Amino acid sequence: MSFAVFADGSANLPLEDLDGIQLVPCEYTVDGVPQIYYGDVDHFDGKAFYEGLRKGRSVKTSLINTHQFLESFTPVIEQGQDIIYISMSSGISGTYGAASVAAMELMDGYPDRFVHVVDSKGCGFGNALLALEAAELSRNGVDVREAAKILDEDVPHACQYFTVDDLNFLKSTGRVSGFTAAIGTIMNIKPILYGDSTGHIVACAKVRGRKKSIEAIVKKYEEKRMDIPGQRVFISHGDCLEDAECMAAMVKKLTPDVRLTICQHEPFSGAHVGPGMLALFFKGKER
Repeated sequence: MSFAVFADGSANLPLEDLDGIQLVPCEYTVDGVPQIYYGDVDHFDGKAFYEGLRKGRSVKTSLINTHQFLESFTPVIEQGQDIIYISMSSGISGTYGAASVAAMELMDGYPDRFVHVVDSKGCGFGNALLALEAAELSRNGVDVREAAKILDEDVPHACQYFTVDDLNFLKSTGRVSGFTAAIGTIMNIKPILYGDSTGHIVACAKVRGRKKSIEAIVKKYEEKRMDIPGQRVFISHGDCLEDAECMAAMVKKLTPDVRLTICQHEPFSGAHVGPGMLALFFKGKER
């Protein structure tokens, strides 16, 4: 590896994809009880987590602060390695800013080292697409500064579209108003959401019913996907495996040669979108 690659627990990567990627833990509380999520999505009990949200459990997340990044990055820097960290979107979290401060401190203290923070403008597998690319660049011996440039230029191609089953979780984070959440719930309105060019979550469509929301997301994939043989495509879900498998079948019908991964959506950002969240991630021509 020509440089070290970091992501964090929000990247949602299963163990088999973590070769060459180190994870910074995420912290949150469930009914006031502290939890640390190390990114081990294979052993994350998503069914229990999302069932807890359905039953009214309170989950609150904390941004990864500068001290946590320094704790994770410093030993690697001291070993003489440069670092690229793929951050969740600056549009939804202060984590990018905290990591950038840590990077500047480390480069001041170790002037021969280079630490770069990539603002993924996304979350979940939206981070992972770029982290996997970073690890591949490192394995191939690409210089860290050149890799940083490539990754920054690829951010607009990391596409992520999702829908939610319960608008009240988005209401609690200020993404929709209480009135919109109430009317949307009564009318069975499902928003199609994505991370825009600034990294903010915005709606690009609204449809009625779950089936139509799945079809609308797959339509976005059909329109925007890049024609890459064996492309990696990821689906994450908030304890709605049947819907995820339905989406996967539609994607495979369009592009039979894709390498498709389905897994539960991690808890750190999952608390904000709630049970029934369903998301599709892929490399596209544009967001």
